[in-house]
Amino acid sequence: MFSAVSAIARVFRTPDLRRKIFFTLAVIAIYRLGAHIPAPFVSFPNVQSCLRQTGSASEGLLSLVNLFSGGALLQLSIFALGVMPYITATIIVQLLRVVIPHFEVLYKEGQSGQARLTQYTRYLTIALALLQSTTLVTVARSGQLFGTTGIAECNALLTKDVWWAQLLMIITLTAGTGLIMWFAELVTERGVGNGMSILIFTSIAAQFPAAMGAIASSRGFEVFLLVLAVGIVVVALVVFVEQSQRRIPVQYAKRMVGRRTLGGTNTYIPIKVNMAGVVPVIFASSLLYIPALIAQFNQTPDANGNIPGWVTWIQQYLTKGDHPLYMLLYFLLIVGFTYFYVAITFNPVEVADNMKKYGGFIPGIRAGRPTAEYLDYVLTRITLPGSIYLGLIALLPLVALATVSANQNFPFGGASILIIVGVGLETVKQIDAQLQQRHYEGLLR
Repeated sequence: MFSAVSAIARVFRTPDLRRKIFFTLAVIAIYRLGAHIPAPFVSFPNVQSCLRQTGSASEGLLSLVNLFSGGALLQLSIFALGVMPYITATIIVQLLRVVIPHFEVLYKEGQSGQARLTQYTRYLTIALALLQSTTLVTVARSGQLFGTTGIAECNALLTKDVWWAQLLMIITLTAGTGLIMWFAELVTERGVGNGMSILIFTSIAAQFPAAMGAIASSRGFEVFLLVLAVGIVVVALVVFVEQSQRRIPVQYAKRMVGRRTLGGTNTYIPIKVNMAGVVPVIFASSLLYIPALIAQFNQTPDANGNIPGWVTWIQQYLTKGDHPLYMLLYFLLIVGFTYFYVAITFNPVEVADNMKKYGGFIPGIRAGRPTAEYLDYVLTRITLPGSIYLGLIALLPLVALATVSANQNFPFGGASILIIVGVGLETVKQIDAQLQQRHYEGLLR
């Protein structure tokens, strides 16, 4: 305990590191303030009244976007879209490397090429923000933002329904996304940790008190303590798995370059159990939301006053997260997307070629194609427990939805716990590395 307090004291005694931490905290404070400032022509009293009566957003992707925005989506604030457009743009640009050869060439060019890819990501973020803000304003106008049309306040979220008012709202929401992107880059350059990850961490952590308070008020203090205990165990398991990796030993042969001898070193290739991170969970949630979205726009009764049968089936089985069929499809999609994303982001042939170019080899494995096959063999088998782990963690909020009446933003599971733990570990490691540069002793023991 004393050593931890001493390590934290060293952080604030280091002027440069202290300045970076205070700058990061200032940006976080501004970001959270913007999440509570309503966009133009939004009826703030009606929004708050509707929030109190419904308690949560629609299921599926809309709930995920609200989680990543720190609750700003439901309040129709200037930062309502949060970081979701940037996350989506980053994933799209990363996937396009497989489809567009020019993107792959830029990625391999180093810093200059990746700067171009970053610029493309920014442009795509603004385009997606424009599209998503238009969708959000349309949904708010229709009264479907909270998944119900039976409450008068939910049907009157906007004070003006003219075209120029909607246009101003769309521009404001898009500008808010651009401002968030700028905040993230400032934190990355002048603060501590990765800026966008820190803002995502802040958005999700801001939902924890409300989520735990809802469990305590609806299910009692005993259930609250039980959920808290389960949460501590889940966090410990997530930390253990996120830190787990298979280290493949690599040796580099000695070679002469002029009069110098290079190589002759031993290292390893770290292959994490969870190489895909939180991306498969986002993919699966987005894909499962598509049928519900299609059904939402096809609820017009026929001549006999009946809603189409396929719409009723989707509403019964693929909308509520507490249905076993929904859980099974969600789990299988996460497992499939984990393999898909790992296959895109880690190329065994490319790694084997780079090792061969610099004289590296895995002991007992020939360089070239046998090395690529061995890496693919290891990767395929280590991805299986990683994908099952992701699926089980993602199912925790759905199980909580069915057992303790929590919503899908249940804090100790799904994308929230993966991001909280991952960003927390990475930020602590960066602070620890900077401390070791100055004091030769860091936070971690």
